[in-house]
Amino acid sequence: MGGVDPKEIEKFEQMAHEWWDPDGRFKPLHRINPLRTDYICARLAGGRDRELTGLRLLDIGCGGGILAESLAELGAEVVGIDRSDKIIGVARAHQQTSGSRVAYRVQSAAELGAAEPASFDGVLAMEVLEHVPHVPGFLKDCAALLKPGGHFFFATLNRTPKAWALAIIGAEYLLRWLPRGTHQYDRFVRPGELTRWAREVGLTVKDVTGMSYSPLRDAWSLGRDASVNYLGYGLRDAGG
Repeated sequence: MGGVDPKEIEKFEQMAHEWWDPDGRFKPLHRINPLRTDYICARLAGGRDRELTGLRLLDIGCGGGILAESLAELGAEVVGIDRSDKIIGVARAHQQTSGSRVAYRVQSAAELGAAEPASFDGVLAMEVLEHVPHVPGFLKDCAALLKPGGHFFFATLNRTPKAWALAIIGAEYLLRWLPRGTHQYDRFVRPGELTRWAREVGLTVKDVTGMSYSPLRDAWSLGRDASVNYLGYGLRDAGG
């Protein structure tokens, strides 16, 4: 129901060959991946010290598999889906050298939800929401995939002047981390909007945490400032 924008897919297909280059276009994803992995583990492992064995996770918009492979290494059964044959091809190619056991599929969340409803302990939409044409519909697709009480994880960009200045002008025009036009400001999502839309489809947001970059330290960190990047999680209502 969230729909797919072919132009968004095309943007990332043009960069797909750089997905596993830690100094390429996807350098920011490589840099924030430990933060994302630790955040997810802290809420899923239940005090088992980053042990995810027995959990079935879905990474929507998995791209080349940076996060999916990290979670699989910790014992989770991970399914990674994307709408691009080319991008999934990159993920599978890397799998040949990494030995990762992620199950990659060219599929949409809606398609998978129809085939396997309520079948995942955790659903991840990391750096995806800002590329989805209709976020409320997409959240409904995500909720349908979760078991009752399952975790929904998200990471996206806030719709603020600061986010426009840093994520678009800074990252795309000045630092040239990403090609111009990668992001559209009107698709950035405010935490309050996300919380409301999630509640309407049976997801209760439990946390929103800021993710910030310090140019002086050349490092990313989690904190209270959610004015640009933020991540968080919610729970599927126990009633399903």
